Amino acid sequence: MDDSYLKRCDTKVRGIQGDLVTFESTVLHPLSGGVANDLGNVSCHGTSYDVIDVGEDKVTGDVIHALSKTPSFKIGDAAEIALDWERRYALMKLHTAAHILSSIMYGKYGALVTGGHIEPDVAKDDFNIERADKQLFEGVIDEVNAVASKTIEVKVYYLPRDRALEIPGIIKLADRLPPESGELRIVEIVGRDIQADGGPHVRDTSEIGNVVLLRVENKGKNRKRVYYRIKD
Repeated sequence: MDDSYLKRCDTKVRGIQGDLVTFESTVLHPLSGGVANDLGNVSCHGTSYDVIDVGEDKVTGDVIHALSKTPSFKIGDAAEIALDWERRYALMKLHTAAHILSSIMYGKYGALVTGGHIEPDVAKDDFNIERADKQLFEGVIDEVNAVASKTIEVKVYYLPRDRALEIPGIIKLADRLPPESGELRIVEIVGRDIQADGGPHVRDTSEIGNVVLLRVENKGKNRKRVYYRIKD
């Protein structure tokens, strides 16, 4: 939540239920806000376990690690968690690009995000815009790349919930508000965008690379879907 570049951590086992394990701390991010979960590896007592899925307990907030096999370790044992960095970094770049895209769509067309999902190799977003064709999104992607061509800082910090919600455009999701918590995590692309958000991002826009428009789909009235990726 505070440093998307942490690749490993030492921790202790907190809970075990079959092949589902929780730890006192982790560097793996669960599926959240449309961003695919991390993958990685857990090492304990000389045995290695692949982490094949990462989720979140919606009641407790615990991050749940699904392991490739039932663990032989026990609660309280020391463990090391390592992140699949290549996957995470791809998600970070596309996620930051998605914020730039949504800020342009909101600023130019008043369009909000009605759905979306980010995988390491492709992202998709739905916007509540009535008329939009490929040419419109080609122009928007060009604007995204203009921002990505500069070294603009991406800041992560926290604000009291009430204060954050007073900021115009802080929420770019249609019909959805942030969690009812005392403070919100804020992601700010300095001078370009500010959003309440919980996922991992790059430190500055120059890390994104070149964004490529794949296709645009008409999903019905006031719902246009755009697919995009980072050029290899």
